Amino acid sequence: MSSPPRRPLAADALLFDMDGTLLISHAVVERVWRRWADSHGLDADAILAVSHGRRMIDTMREVCPSGLSAEAEAARLDQEEREDTEGIVAVEGAADFLRSLPGDRWAIVTSADAILADIRLRAAGLTPPPVLVTAEDVTVGKPDPQGYREAARRLGFAPGNCVVFEDAPAGIAAGRAAGAHVIALATVLTPAFLEGSDWIADYRGLIATTTEEGRLELM
Repeated sequence: MSSPPRRPLAADALLFDMDGTLLISHAVVERVWRRWADSHGLDADAILAVSHGRRMIDTMREVCPSGLSAEAEAARLDQEEREDTEGIVAVEGAADFLRSLPGDRWAIVTSADAILADIRLRAAGLTPPPVLVTAEDVTVGKPDPQGYREAARRLGFAPGNCVVFEDAPAGIAAGRAAGAHVIALATVLTPAFLEGSDWIADYRGLIATTTEEGRLELM
C-alpha cells in the first residue's frame, strides 16, 4: 500500500464523491438492497459487490429479475433510501475540511439523486455546495467520467487540474478517466485495491490553503 499522497499537492478545484467519501451511509444501502434481494430470492452480497458508487438505476438494470420494471424497482428503492437516515455520519474531519474551502473551488459528484443527496448531506451535518452534480445531471453514471467533467465545467476549470476524492472502484475509474488526480478514501476499499494509490483514512490533519497563484494547495 502506498503512503498517503505526497504533499503539497496543488489543484484548481476539489471534486468529492459523497457516500463513503464525505459521509458513511453503507448501513442504509445494505439494509435497502438486502430487503429487496431477499424478497426476490436474489444474492444480496453479489448485488452489493457491484452497487457501490453507482447510480441505483444502473445497478438495477443489471440485477432486476425478468418481468419486473427496473425503472419502477429503482424508484421504489430510491424512496426507501430517502426515508432511512439511521446511522448516517460524516467521515472524520470532513465538515471542518469542507468549511475551510472557498465555496467556488469544490463540488460534489454523486450517484444519488438530488433529493437523496440533500437528505444525506444534512443528516451528516454537511452543507450542500453550490455545485452538486447528481444522478439526474448525467446520461451515463460512474465509471463514466461525465459527472466529474461536468462538475469541473461548472466550476470553470479543466478536469485535469482538479483533485477527485473517491472511495469506490467505479468512482476512482471515473475520476481517472476525467484526467483528474485521484485520492482514495480508505473507508471501504481493501488494502489490495489501495495498493499503489494515493489514499487517506479521513480528513483529519488535511489542510487546504490558497497559493499566490490562486490554486489550492493540500498539506
